[in-house]
Amino acid sequence: MNGNRLGSMPARQPRAVVCLGWAALLFVAQSAFAFDPLFAQGAISATPASSMNGDAALGSCEFDAMHSPLRLQEAVERALCRNPKTREAWADVKAAAAAVGKGRAAYLPQITGNWQGTRDETKEGISGFPQFDSTYRNSVLRNESVSLSWVLYDFGGRKAALANARALLAAARATEHAALQSVFATVAKDYYAAQGEQGAFAAAKEVEQTAADSLKAATARVEDGVAPITDQLQAQTSWANAVLERTKAERDWKTALGTLAVDMDVEPYAPVILPDVADGVAPNSEFDESVSDLIDDAKRFHPSVTAAEAQLEAAQAKVRQTRAEGMPTVSFVAKYSWNNQPTTLEIGVPQTPAATREWYLGIQVSIPIFEGFGRTYEIHRAEAEAEKERDVLDEARQQVGLDVWTSYQALQAAGKNVTNSATLLDVAQKSHAAAQRRYQIGVGSILELLNAQSSLAEAKRQRIQAWTDWRSERLQLAAKLGRLGMGDVLRGR
Repeated sequence: MNGNRLGSMPARQPRAVVCLGWAALLFVAQSAFAFDPLFAQGAISATPASSMNGDAALGSCEFDAMHSPLRLQEAVERALCRNPKTREAWADVKAAAAAVGKGRAAYLPQITGNWQGTRDETKEGISGFPQFDSTYRNSVLRNESVSLSWVLYDFGGRKAALANARALLAAARATEHAALQSVFATVAKDYYAAQGEQGAFAAAKEVEQTAADSLKAATARVEDGVAPITDQLQAQTSWANAVLERTKAERDWKTALGTLAVDMDVEPYAPVILPDVADGVAPNSEFDESVSDLIDDAKRFHPSVTAAEAQLEAAQAKVRQTRAEGMPTVSFVAKYSWNNQPTTLEIGVPQTPAATREWYLGIQVSIPIFEGFGRTYEIHRAEAEAEKERDVLDEARQQVGLDVWTSYQALQAAGKNVTNSATLLDVAQKSHAAAQRRYQIGVGSILELLNAQSSLAEAKRQRIQAWTDWRSERLQLAAKLGRLGMGDVLRGR
């Protein structure tokens, strides 16, 4: 360390150095807020939805008025961009990326600037010697300094902390992808449910009309005296029940539309118009691998498993970091300071202006000697957390396997029911047509007609449900496998 008193000489050079240090400090601080100096934000997607399998269609999250009819692709895009769950996951990635930046910052020197300005008045009175009394006023006393500290070696503490942050970022990104998959699957399920309820409502209106026609036929036969009044009453009861079912179907349809609207982060009363249920897409062999291969694939690549693996890696890095924090650190330190504190040569002599500068360079070794065994228990806690994350990973793999198995079986059943429902509807239509003709020519009973009418209504509902179930289950299985993307929507709309 070297010190030098300059008396009343101007200190332009030291002040210039201090000012330069201040300028550099402010520039670095402002730059940190203005851009990403340590390249930590590259993992952050441009929008809450743009990391969804790299789909370019999800890059902007800017929408015009809702189209009519609303297609599934648009519903998914709106939900992925605006759903609170996807925005929360996106914010978690931002926070994790910032932690990576902080981990990288630990490798850089820490520079601190200090400035102090004071107004000073000094009065000194000496007992018995009033002739030596003095009063001195300083206009502004300044103290300016810049210090630097740079950790050169810390036995792997910074490396482990950065590894922990990177693993947590990987976990956050995987969790974000899992959230996107989950929201994607949910909005698709709700979309198909709303479309199915819309079809059920349309079918209920057809059933109501059919019941009204049956009532007219029964009334005409009663008025002609060829049928008892009970035929009319039974037909009227069937028509009244059809009206009730149509009202319930309308309620379910509007409720489903409200659920879909909320998925897209709009009010449940927002006008949403969906296309009619169409039979234009047939079940295919899209998932033609064996179920065991699908389960194995999901256990390796599903986002929730990836997130659990990253959490385990982060916990293991935390153990290394905790151990390293109890080891010595070697740092390079430096400081430069300047002040204009006045001085006096001896008692009774008034203070005179002065300027002092000081600087030093050196190596600092910090050795934790005793921490009350706290470090030991911190290591034990970190090891226990790592053990827990290993169990969480096993649980995630088990859950993914079960989810894929369940969804696969549901898709297989839904595919078979598409064919079964077509057969059922064809038979029910023929049965109703035959019963209607038999009743009109007087050889059939009203009970036979009403039973055929009820069977036809149920067959129509089953047909609509079979299509919506297959379409929904196809996307649900893709989500359970972690493969869900916009291409699935285009293939199965």
